[in-house]
Amino acid sequence: MPWIRTVSDEQADGLLRKIYEAAVTRAGRVFNTVRVMSLNPATLRASLSLYQTVMFGRSPLSRAQRELLATVVSRVNGCRY
Repeated sequence: MPWIRTVSDEQADGLLRKIYEAAVTRAGRVFNTVRVMSLNPATLRASLSLYQTVMFGRSPLSRAQRELLATVVSRVNGCRY
């Protein structure tokens, strides 16, 4: 299994701390898909912004359709989250 260095909740400061706090407020914890980008908080912020736009922004697809597409793609890619 690959190992990627990440920043723990206790070590997070500045922008990363704000992102982690928002993640805990939103989901109850910081998921590894967020934590894996913790060494570059600016990239993490941009990634989360893209996700928010794709999943919640204006679209001809419903929210349910977008979730279904994400689930199918994750399954095809062998993701277990």
